[in-house]
Amino acid sequence: MSEADELATIIGEWVEKAEADLACAVRLLEGKEEWSTETICFHAQQCVEKYIKALLVLGRLDFPKTHDIRRLVDMLPPDMRPDLTEVEQNTLTPYATATCYPGGFEPSTPKQANDAVRMARRVRRQVRSLLPREALRRRQIRGKRTSNGR
Repeated sequence: MSEADELATIIGEWVEKAEADLACAVRLLEGKEEWSTETICFHAQQCVEKYIKALLVLGRLDFPKTHDIRRLVDMLPPDMRPDLTEVEQNTLTPYATATCYPGGFEPSTPKQANDAVRMARRVRRQVRSLLPREALRRRQIRGKRTSNGR
């Protein structure tokens, strides 16, 4: 596999995970059942984080294990940064950790959940316009049989 193919594969893996998080957030937000707004915000934040990490991979930039959106955005060259204000970055970051556990935070409102999904969709659109087409092809791994038929 060439270096470009390998890079596209890794970016594609980040994209696939980001897409799954966005799909979860949207489905929960638009569903008829009542879901925790924290869960919606969590998945929206994860989508943004993973799309930013896909850009960092594209730029061949090493990044730490962090959920800090602002820290990750700051690592990107200015022309690759998604359109997120500092306030939006600081709003999204705690959704990755603080809202996953009981106590210590104010519950998210339905407006905050809608805003988080709106931000995730905006970042998705902007980042996908920068990524190579090969990285955006949906991988067909699930359900594939191995060579021995299993």
